[in-house]
Amino acid sequence: MEKENATLLIEFVLTGLTDRPKWKISLFLVFLVVYLITMLGNLGLVALFCNDPHLHTPMYIFLGCLAFVDAWISSTVTPNMLVRILATNKMISLSECMIQFCSFVISVTTECFLLATMAYDRYVAICKPLLYPVIMTNRLCIQLLVWSFAGGLIHALIQNGFLFRLTFCKSNIINHFYCDIIPLLKISCTDTSINYLMLFIFSGSIQVFTILTVLVSYTSILSTVLKKKSEKGIRKAFSTCGAHLFSVFLYFGPLLFMYVHPRSPQADDQDMIESLFYTVIIPFLNPFIYSLRNKKVIDSVCKMLKVKY
Repeated sequence: MEKENATLLIEFVLTGLTDRPKWKISLFLVFLVVYLITMLGNLGLVALFCNDPHLHTPMYIFLGCLAFVDAWISSTVTPNMLVRILATNKMISLSECMIQFCSFVISVTTECFLLATMAYDRYVAICKPLLYPVIMTNRLCIQLLVWSFAGGLIHALIQNGFLFRLTFCKSNIINHFYCDIIPLLKISCTDTSINYLMLFIFSGSIQVFTILTVLVSYTSILSTVLKKKSEKGIRKAFSTCGAHLFSVFLYFGPLLFMYVHPRSPQADDQDMIESLFYTVIIPFLNPFIYSLRNKKVIDSVCKMLKVKY
């Protein structure tokens, strides 16, 4: 009888950011504008890199894939959040929840690997410029991209697989604005210790690997640039890599606190703020971070606008 009752909960209520009636119109308008700019910026970059032959280099191919994944992350979370801010019925089925979580994990994990790949690309370009065309071949670029997306898919399948072992009978209230693993684990009536362990092992390993790749790559870049003692070279290297580092720290900081750092059960509001960073704010900022300080991108945009008008 207890098992039957445990399987009855197949619909949930997402309350995060939607339980503040006085703010719902303001929140809806703010997130709608942010979402539209995010999609315009990221998909605009993808179109730009596809249409301009001068940008068909590894650096811009990786940047285009990053823009695509940012649009994916934002579209996984924001449209559903906008609907539920205004809707009176804030229910979401278990199957919809699992699909959203799977899409979220694929995109977020892929972005982690892409950021590491971009750091490696900059390392080869700056530290081994003469060997760059030999090392960063089209074949290697495709392999790195395939492995990044495959890593995201494998991680999602693992985490979703362990979620399917859970039953929900404590509550159907998810205190979050999308279906994430930690809020789901909190309302499960099954022992979640193995889920937390798998989350720590896989999420922790992915983040440690990608962060170390970024740190080692940029430490080598810094060392190489400082050895040359060229003011112009130092300025150019920092201009090229500074935006990437800024984006990396903004992205990985909240992720580490969410999925690796132990949290208290009362930290729901803080979790939502951190989640907003890598699901809404970072995808919104990345097109500006990567394009405004990149002369080739700006020149390509100006050229495209002149041709069009």
